[in-house]
Amino acid sequence: MNTRGGLCFDQTLNTSGNRALKCQMPRLEDHCWSSSCASRVETKHSPSSSSSSSSSSSGANWLAPKAEEMMSIITSVLSNAYGSLHDVRTANLIRRGLVLFTVGASLALVLNLLQIQRHVTLFPEEVMATLFSSAWWIPPCCGTGAAVVGLLYPCLDSHLGEPHKFKREWASVMRCIAVFVGINHASVKLNFDNNVQLSLTLAALSLGLWWTFDRSRSGFGLGVTTAFLATVITQLLVYNGVYQYTSPDFLYVRSWLPCIFFSGGVTVGNIGRQLAMGGAEKPHMD
Repeated sequence: MNTRGGLCFDQTLNTSGNRALKCQMPRLEDHCWSSSCASRVETKHSPSSSSSSSSSSSGANWLAPKAEEMMSIITSVLSNAYGSLHDVRTANLIRRGLVLFTVGASLALVLNLLQIQRHVTLFPEEVMATLFSSAWWIPPCCGTGAAVVGLLYPCLDSHLGEPHKFKREWASVMRCIAVFVGINHASVKLNFDNNVQLSLTLAALSLGLWWTFDRSRSGFGLGVTTAFLATVITQLLVYNGVYQYTSPDFLYVRSWLPCIFFSGGVTVGNIGRQLAMGGAEKPHMD
């Protein structure tokens, strides 16, 4: 009986121990499960933080090339705009130069024919046998001079800071051209006792042309410079026998020749100024 009782007691202890272990196992599993869940939660939170930092760095890496691309686009647009503006200015300068060259060559051809017909200038016989009865080099040389002088007038005005605003319209420019042609016609038509009286008359007419259509210091200065240089070049041509003047009284030429060149410089300067303004009509400012 005692042995049996002891065995039963041992079995009871064993079964109770097994039950206790069984009861404790779920707690260990719960502990393991909770620890694994916590680690999963931590792993879930840690990628989010790393992803946020990586997204911010990727955003910065994406923004930098975009900014560089925008800067390159802006730079290319500005360079293209400057190039187009430079091309427009160059084309405008060439257009004004061609117009001035055409006007100067045409006036030189007509006025030189007038002087030849009135026997003011004499050319060799082979020159007179040409199509226009004049030297071929006179129109291109006078056209080039007209282009240079006509382009210098507005440049000098802008450099001096004195924009010319006196009688800025094409009607005034055409009247100036008509007066210039009249002065040239008077130089071969008027008959005086000597060339000095004719020279004084043409000088007064040339100054009247400047006062009526220009009245600027830059115009007067460029007119005087043009008259001086053109007279010197003409004297050199006559001295070298290219052509000659009848009745010369001022170093191989006529004394009224500087007056013609002065009025021509003022006339071409007014044309150049009007072309530089783009043909815009301006009111009179007397």
